Amino acid sequence: MKLLRYSTFFLTALVAACSSSQSSVEDASAAPTLATPPAEPAPLPEIPGGVQRVGGDLAAKVEKKVGRGVDGADVYVFGDCNVTTALPEGYPAPTPPGAIEIKTYPRARRAEVTGNTNPDLGMFFGFWPLFQHIKRNEIAMTSPVEMDYRGFDNRGRLSTRGWTMSFLYREPEMGSTGSDGDVAISDRSPVVVVSMGKKGSYSFDRADSTAQELVKWVEASSEWEVAGAPRALYYNGPDQDNADKWSEIQVPIRKRAK
Repeated sequence: MKLLRYSTFFLTALVAACSSSQSSVEDASAAPTLATPPAEPAPLPEIPGGVQRVGGDLAAKVEKKVGRGVDGADVYVFGDCNVTTALPEGYPAPTPPGAIEIKTYPRARRAEVTGNTNPDLGMFFGFWPLFQHIKRNEIAMTSPVEMDYRGFDNRGRLSTRGWTMSFLYREPEMGSTGSDGDVAISDRSPVVVVSMGKKGSYSFDRADSTAQELVKWVEASSEWEVAGAPRALYYNGPDQDNADKWSEIQVPIRKRAK
């Protein structure tokens, strides 16, 4: 069963949990410099799936290979990074590592597990209930796996207590909302985010430092303000080398009140 190739995803999370205090795998290139918010504000991507490049590597491009992935999914490629599993309906393409974008996401149905342990350990504990849920209900795996964080603590860092890990349904009308044991199935409302693409191993420390950079960019903008807690989108399973794993760190935003 093709779902089984994802069943060792927890090993990646366990390695991250054991090594999050070390610089085991870093980005292949230097961390991007956050561009100064433009004098003329970027237009809000009103349409779900809309994207506006606002900083970092302004020339980076993601290649899309139609129908070349798992079960005919489109494949997204950037250098040695790739996403071969289908994205949820209406999701924009992954942000390339080194780029910063404002993106609009549509409503999405999600299977969620919530906990209060360290988020790196949360990826380990949250995987199995979610995997069993989609296997039991014959729901195809999608990319990315999402990790929502609770926000920043009084030191200005992401809180290490409180997280929600989610597998996303392919379509927002699949199945129904409710509960399945420890798994809650709910609909995530459309959201606008500022996002930075990343390359390298998945860890809470990396999400934390990137989220802080993004918040500084938003605070320097005259057009945007923070509208929610950060989240991470993890696109690859254990079959991808740690050095080439693709992810995004995102902060929800909204237009500042006039």
